[in-house]
Order: sequence, then C-alpha cells, then structure tokens
Amino acid sequence: MVVWPRDLCYVRYWRRNDDGSYVVLFRSTEHPNCGPQPGFARASIESGGFKITPLKPVNGRPRTQVQHLMQIDLKGWGVNYVTSFQYHSVLQMLNCVAGLREYFSQNDDVHTIPRIPVMNTMASVPTVRKDQKHQKADSKTKQADSANENSDMIDDESEDDDDFQAPESSLEEDGNVDSDAKGSDPIDLSCFSGIIRQDANEKSRNSWSVPDSNIFKVRSKNFSHDKSKVSAGKYLMELVAADWFKDTKRMDHVAKRKGCAAQVAAEKGMFSFVVNIQIPGSTHHSLILYFVTKSLKKGSLLQRFADGDDDFRNSRLKLIPSVPKGSWIVRQSVGSTPCLLGKAVDCSYIRGPEYIEVDVDIGSSAVANGVLGLVFGVVTSLVVDMAFLIQANTYDELPEQLIGAARFSHIEPSAA
Repeated sequence: MVVWPRDLCYVRYWRRNDDGSYVVLFRSTEHPNCGPQPGFARASIESGGFKITPLKPVNGRPRTQVQHLMQIDLKGWGVNYVTSFQYHSVLQMLNCVAGLREYFSQNDDVHTIPRIPVMNTMASVPTVRKDQKHQKADSKTKQADSANENSDMIDDESEDDDDFQAPESSLEEDGNVDSDAKGSDPIDLSCFSGIIRQDANEKSRNSWSVPDSNIFKVRSKNFSHDKSKVSAGKYLMELVAADWFKDTKRMDHVAKRKGCAAQVAAEKGMFSFVVNIQIPGSTHHSLILYFVTKSLKKGSLLQRFADGDDDFRNSRLKLIPSVPKGSWIVRQSVGSTPCLLGKAVDCSYIRGPEYIEVDVDIGSSAVANGVLGLVFGVVTSLVVDMAFLIQANTYDELPEQLIGAARFSHIEPSAA
C-alpha cells in the first residue's frame, strides 16, 4: 500500500518564562498562500511544541532540558491501517530531539543557527475581523506575528519593567499600603446573580470561585530598587457574579443590560469593574466578570484608570493567567506571565455612570486566538485562574494591588 506524504501549514509562537525557560508552540492554521501541495495530504497539528529549560551546570558546563510534545492528526484513511507509517511518523518527531545531546557535545563552539524562512505574504495577512472599526488597529499590531516578532501576545515581564520610572531618592520603607478602594465593610452578595454559579469545589462544573490572592505575585514597594515581587495580598474589589453568554454576533457593552450585576451595583451606589472576554467563532461567546466595590478613592490608580483615556488604560491594565488544572500543553500555552492586555489584543472601554467595562476582543490577535482555540477545545477539563490589576509605573504607585481574580472550573460551552 502506498501512503501519501504529509504537509503542514501552521503558526509558531513562543515566549520566555520568568524561570528562564522558553516555550515554542505550534498550531495548524489556514492561509490562501499555503494550500496543500500536489501529491500530499494535509496533516493537522492540534497542539504541541517544545519547552527548553536551563538546568544547573555540571563541572562548569551549561545544561538544558528539552521537552517535545505533539498532538497531531495525520489525516487520510490509510493511517489507521499502515502501522509502519505510524511508526515512521513517530520516529520523525523523536528525531527532532533525540540527537541534540550528541550534536552539542560535538560542537562546543557557539554556532549561529539560520533563521527559519518566512513567507512575507503570509506575515502581512490580518486576522479575519468581525467588526470593521477594528481593522486598522489590527493591521498595525495584531498580525500572527508569524515572522519573528513572535511574542507580543504574552508580554514578558522584563519588557514591562522598561516602563517603570525609578525614583531618584533613596530607598524608603513604607509599611502603609494606600488602598485604591475605600471601605472594608463586606458587600452583600445575595443581591447579585449570574449564569455561572459560585462553587468553591474545583471538581464542580460550570462554576466560579475566588482563588487565594497570595498565589499571585505583584511588584513590591521596593521593586524600583531590586525588582522584587511579593504575594498580592487583599483584593481591591470583590467578584460578585459571572455570566456566560452566546450570540450570533459579538456582544459589546454588556454592562448596560438591565438586571446584570453592574446595574444592580449601580442602583445601590456601588462601583463595578466589568471584564467582557469576547470569544470569536461561528457562535460568539462572552465570559463576563463583575468586580464591585462600595466606592473609589479619589486620585487612586484605579480611579485614574476608570476616568483616564484609552492610551493610559491600554498601557496599564494587566492580566495574570494561570491553569492550576490542565494538560501540559495547555499549561505551557497559557503560562503565568503577566500580560498587558492593551498590548496583546484590542480592548474597548466603556465608562458608565457607576462602572467601567473592558471589552477584550480575543479575535483581534492571531496568537491569542490560537491559544484560545487550544484552550476552548478542552475547557471542560480545565481549571483556569485570571487576575487583573493596574500596573504600577512609579514608586508612588507601589506596591501593586490586584483588582480581583476569578477561578473558573470545567466550563461547558453549551451552558451559555
């Protein structure tokens, strides 16, 4: 039996983690200039890639661990019947890493590895958009980064550090944390409701809870001097509800919906921070988080964000993601590196009388959309954390404080 060879069309993106490791990820895509070759069958990479981790040196020699994991559908009717072809395909993937140790042991000198050639015509094709007003911004900054810019999506913390304005004065010790939100009286949660129910049991399905804030690291008061980070401490706002909507079109400005948590909070004189994560597809989904506080402190960083312009908001709103429960591929794809949302995807801001809504268009970035495609396919088996904060860029704004965080467990797309 003759089996046709396979070809691929895929996007590649990478990031550097805080521990110095690199993650390189692949996912199949479609492109008009990369159709199947004659005589080939088009295979599909569901997910996978490499993790390159530095190890402790031995006898002064540097060491690196390379992990390779790939989930690929070879397609074609003959694959399940020709065991030799399956064996050959697995062997080809193993050969990608099997000889690395021997190769580098024979080549102690530093070599420049040639860059992988990229089709220029492919790098310039924008992501298909659902809203025409975003096309201009998308063409400037949110391409697949399929050339070699690669990782603007997952904003490396070292890049964010460049925005920090260190003070000229000497190190000061300040034990007082000036909270952005006023009042510490608990909020009555009984008046709030959403489609996703609250349940602290991570094994439950279609539920949300509030993770321990101390699992997240933020910039300390001394960050300008030693780049240190500390556990986040108390949240500025309280997560009161979460909604999970679907529609035939993208859903904008959800906080104006009558009866939603933001409207209930406004009726009680409280302020809401609403995050609307817009997930594109044949059916559009929106995951909405409602954070509430009794009032904002005038002149605080959070108040400046709420009343500032979009440039300020884009440069400050930060997401810290995490996947406490999920496969290796998903955890490596999502990572836990803080990301400035306004640099990664298109964000729209709606300032209401008693709320600020952030509409996060995941479809505006090919990289973000690729990660989402991987996560969304297995979301029913995942536990996902998302924490939000306003980045501190000056000494007076330190230490950073989390606006709030949410943990979602085993979300069912059909439950929207």
